[in-house]
Amino acid sequence: MIFGVPFGEIALLVAGILGGGVVTGLMAGLFGIGGGAVIVPVLYEVFRVLGVDDQVRMQLCVGTSLAIIVPTNIRSYLTHRAKGAVDERVVKLWVAPAIGGIVIGSVLAAFAPPAVFRLAFVVLAGVIAFKLLFGRDSWRIADDFPGQPAMSGFGLLVGLSSSLMGVSGGSVANMIQTLYGRSIHQAVGTSAALGVPISVAGTIGYALAGLPHQSLLPPLSIGFISLLGVIVMAPVSSLVAPYGARLAHALPRRQLEIGFAIFLLVVCARFVVSLLG
Repeated sequence: MIFGVPFGEIALLVAGILGGGVVTGLMAGLFGIGGGAVIVPVLYEVFRVLGVDDQVRMQLCVGTSLAIIVPTNIRSYLTHRAKGAVDERVVKLWVAPAIGGIVIGSVLAAFAPPAVFRLAFVVLAGVIAFKLLFGRDSWRIADDFPGQPAMSGFGLLVGLSSSLMGVSGGSVANMIQTLYGRSIHQAVGTSAALGVPISVAGTIGYALAGLPHQSLLPPLSIGFISLLGVIVMAPVSSLVAPYGARLAHALPRRQLEIGFAIFLLVVCARFVVSLLG
């Protein structure tokens, strides 16, 4: 028995987390999303089986996801930078407001009900799935980015969505960049770069936000960060991320996009059921 759960069940859960780690790394490299859209639903089911209180379960998933994707984002960013696919100007313009969005999300984590985070995941994942299924490379708002304050607003949106969903912001950042004329490869590389400070700031914010709720959290947790989840999943996702980044520059993406969109829609349906229940 480990934490009151049979060892065989824990072994299956660990295997599930490891499998999620592989998918996480590949998704981080392929789409610049940091893998949080995969990590959060996987951890949600893991923590449900382990009996984590519903009042803190979703926040624990989001915070742990942000911690897990830190090394994944670093390795993905370095790989994309080596290929010259990072727009440093966009990163500089977005990073400060993005961290502001992280702060807002961390404050919400400390005080908002868990339904807020499940609803945010459903909305954001639904938008991402729609874009993956029906989006076209030809969709454009303009051929170049607007000036301020629109650019700061984009950065804030990326950071806030990251903090509510447990992602590095790549999914939202990619959509914004491609709508303003950036190639998908440059958008992915830039998103991976932006994901490094976002995930680091989000990890710190969620660790602090969860401290008042420590009595409801499982063992080996620091605030809304599960050290067990980080230790098991992070090394695997970090190891796999560079392979995903290389595949992003070598393979057609359509089938992967459709598969990932279907996965997101299934997860959305799962969280909608939990909201209605």
